Amino acid sequence: MFEKIVYISNSSANIKISGEINTSLMNMHVILEDNGRRIVASVEDIDGDVVKVNFQGEFVNNKFIGGVIRKPSLNSKIRIITKEELDLVIGDNNSETSMYLGKSPLYDDVDVRVNVNDLFSNHFAEFGNTGSGKSYGVARLLQNVFTGVQPFKSNFMIFDAYGEYHNAFKELNKINPDFNFKYYTTNFNDTEGELLRIPLWLMTVDDFALLLRAENHSQIPIIERMLKLASIFSESDEQALKYKNHLIAKALMTILYTNQSSPSKRNDIYSLLASCSTNEFNTEAVVQGVGYTRKFRECLIIDKEGQFVESILITQYIASFIDEELDRYEAKQANYFTLDDLEKALNFTLISEGLLRNDKAYNDAITLKVRLHALAISPSAKYFTYPRYIDINSYISSLVACSNGRKAQIINFNLEDIDDSLAKTITKIYTKMLFDFTKRLKVRASIPFHIFLEEAHRYVQNDTDNFLLGYNIFERVAKEGRKYGLIFNLISQRPVEISETVISQVSNFMIFKMNHPRDLEYIRKMLPNISSEIVEMQKTLQPGTCVAFGKAFKVPIIIKMDLPNPEPTSSNCDVLNRWK
Repeated sequence: MFEKIVYISNSSANIKISGEINTSLMNMHVILEDNGRRIVASVEDIDGDVVKVNFQGEFVNNKFIGGVIRKPSLNSKIRIITKEELDLVIGDNNSETSMYLGKSPLYDDVDVRVNVNDLFSNHFAEFGNTGSGKSYGVARLLQNVFTGVQPFKSNFMIFDAYGEYHNAFKELNKINPDFNFKYYTTNFNDTEGELLRIPLWLMTVDDFALLLRAENHSQIPIIERMLKLASIFSESDEQALKYKNHLIAKALMTILYTNQSSPSKRNDIYSLLASCSTNEFNTEAVVQGVGYTRKFRECLIIDKEGQFVESILITQYIASFIDEELDRYEAKQANYFTLDDLEKALNFTLISEGLLRNDKAYNDAITLKVRLHALAISPSAKYFTYPRYIDINSYISSLVACSNGRKAQIINFNLEDIDDSLAKTITKIYTKMLFDFTKRLKVRASIPFHIFLEEAHRYVQNDTDNFLLGYNIFERVAKEGRKYGLIFNLISQRPVEISETVISQVSNFMIFKMNHPRDLEYIRKMLPNISSEIVEMQKTLQPGTCVAFGKAFKVPIIIKMDLPNPEPTSSNCDVLNRWK
């Protein structure tokens, strides 16, 4: 069939063939033998009696090495790859380090196996149109892991945009009683899952900036102050009360020493006490004079000269609560607090730090106050209502612990019932929480976590985080997470909408059928190891079949994934039966 090489370029060769043209050669591999060297090439194009092949690598000491430095000669012998050679190219026969992935439709359904570390120690992406088999591919991939490996200590966190994966993994323990699936839900009526809840005190300033949709840097110190006060006030001891009175007293003194008229001062004082009050500071609080008492509001009665009738008494009373040493007071430890506590702390923040006399800062704080209150009175408040105090290590342990006391290997967060904005914030909070946790481990990467982001284009975007916080947590994990054992798996039908920084750090790809020219061009532009041949290859794929390439794959290869069992709930609507 193959006669001779008629042309060689840096990455390909043209081979003259004779006899009947066999179009089934497309995408198959051939061997170019030259002076004891065996170079592997894949068939890219057939034009008349000429076949174009692309160099993929060569065999060295009976091992396949990707890439070809020295090209074959024009006199090379050409033949189809053998079954034994194919196993070295598309398989990994070490049963202890490899797993079954799928079958090769080009080679009579030969098994395709991959090295587990090469696949799961690096960021991974699955792209494809809706209906191309992405969700089935993800479900089958993980099912293969649990049937082919023994991942008892694995932590697969799936952020599920549509609630598709629950059905695929709910019977995980049928594979092995020590395998468990845990399901978090955002649906208040879903009794099968555990309601997703995040402890507020475990969230950082950056988390709250995202949750409250902060827009500029001046709002960050306000959030920092709010969190500090919330933690202090939750300590309900005498020192915390003194601190509250100290803050109110300082704010009241600021009002008293302004150039406003007495009626304006009184209005400001009443407004302040309406939002921040204690037993010592409210309109009915008793103010002790020499031989007599007045209620706080009675001290603010205005006489004929336009002055407070008890200006000296009220000033002395307020000043008695000011203790400059308290400005350095910090909470003794991290403490439990609620959204209501945060609202109160933000009210105290509004009266401190000079915000009352700074229109810009005050308006920034009011914006945060409105958004915090909207969250506190919304149904979404339940997602941030945790029943008791818990520290970060215990909380992460609780995420992977089942009610029966066993460990869960797959943890599914169903985000179907919340809007994209909140879903993005929640995925960022969890990603940062896991990133900080893995960085603190004494033994680096000793507890791997794999974050699966379904519909990743909704979350992993080029948004304003870099401007506001100086970083985007998805980009930081993409660049640094691998060495700490925090690995991304991105699942998307619109890679063009995903952050370029994140995509550039992905090492392995499974590309299902894609048609949109912008997505195809984006993949071609962003990935230096993808060729036009790979892009063209995926255009004719059947559902459930993908082009796989990257660090875990010695050559780009077409893989037909087995149907998952059970299947995820991602099939199309049965319109005909519904109509009937």
